[in-house]
Amino acid sequence: MTPVPGSTSAESPVPNTAPFESVDEVVETLREQGYIADTRLATTVFLLTRLDKPLLLEGPAGVGKTELAKMLALATGRRLLRLQCYEGQDETKALYEWDYGKQLMYTQILREKIGQVVEDAPDLASAVDRIGSQESVFFSERFLAPRPLLEAIRSEQPCVLLIDEVDRADEALEAVLLETLGEYQISVPEVGTFLAKHRPYVLLTSNNTRDLAAALKRRCLHLFLDYPSAQRELEIVRSKKTGLADQLAEELVGVVRGLRELELRKAPSISETIDWARTLAVLGVEELNSQVLSDTVSVVVKYDKDVRKALDAIPNLVDPNAVVTEPGHGHGHGHGHGHDGDHSHDADHAPDAGPGRRPGDGPDDGDVDGRARRAAKDQPGRHADGYGNKAAAGRSAPPLRSVTPGQGARSFGARKRPI
Repeated sequence: MTPVPGSTSAESPVPNTAPFESVDEVVETLREQGYIADTRLATTVFLLTRLDKPLLLEGPAGVGKTELAKMLALATGRRLLRLQCYEGQDETKALYEWDYGKQLMYTQILREKIGQVVEDAPDLASAVDRIGSQESVFFSERFLAPRPLLEAIRSEQPCVLLIDEVDRADEALEAVLLETLGEYQISVPEVGTFLAKHRPYVLLTSNNTRDLAAALKRRCLHLFLDYPSAQRELEIVRSKKTGLADQLAEELVGVVRGLRELELRKAPSISETIDWARTLAVLGVEELNSQVLSDTVSVVVKYDKDVRKALDAIPNLVDPNAVVTEPGHGHGHGHGHGHDGDHSHDADHAPDAGPGRRPGDGPDDGDVDGRARRAAKDQPGRHADGYGNKAAAGRSAPPLRSVTPGQGARSFGARKRPI
């Protein structure tokens, strides 16, 4: 397949002007755009711009992978093109589609012209051949609807291509990406091969919901982006000018980091930390306490079970020395004891010390043998008005009926079945 006229060859693309002279310049330029990058991340971005290789960013959701692509576009003055991946996505949604409606409209408009082309054809085969020779008119770039990948390759100006959450797409899309990421070209069977005039900066993000193909990773620079250190996260929160006092922001970052250590279905992201700081600033909070954090924890925790875990943990996160009264111990008694199997109960407990007992209930007889207690209660007539004991309730009891031997035999004896 030959290159499309006007495109450059894959071996000699138009060279990109390097936007950064050093790693330190990457750090400073991104900081000016509001993105706080450490040296490791800045080094990877610097190599992305110098080696013309795609960058695959993997890590948990909400650590700034997508935001990096946006800030890189702003820092370099490039246009941002984004392909959002999802399950079931095919190549037509990523590469290109034919605008069939436009083709049909042109066909209707040019009907008379088509008639002139075939009017003197001697037979049907000749008419088909004449129309076939003109099919390139209807399968040309005029009717090609580019999607983000093709648009990035065809772009007349340098751009940043973000392929977001590539792990959510099917594996078939990864195969489609290999040509684009390896040679910066896209083949359209009806037209030809489009070669990039300006190689885009390509960033792929993955939340690690599945493993990506080795062939895809081989074509990319790789960086695992995890949650930042406490100091850098605090710096990020302060850079967003949330309105929260610096001391409260520092305490809030500590609480969020504590929540991330819980076994939550979704850990709080950096953007949610920023949202929580803004929420507290809007409420005019001047001191962090368990109550205000519990009332607003849904800003960063989004699942019901996670909320319950967070509410239990917040008091200790605010004050590590706080004593939290736990509900039900599960033993049914409050006597001090160890868990080494020795559950001894001394007889000299205070009379009203047992849990669940009210003052005046009398001494705790927990040391009395259970069988003796049941025997003492097993007295005739103890049920005043129950189990048919009407005599105890002041009413005459019905006479006892005698059972004859014949009745007993009929009730319980074995009956002989006829043979």
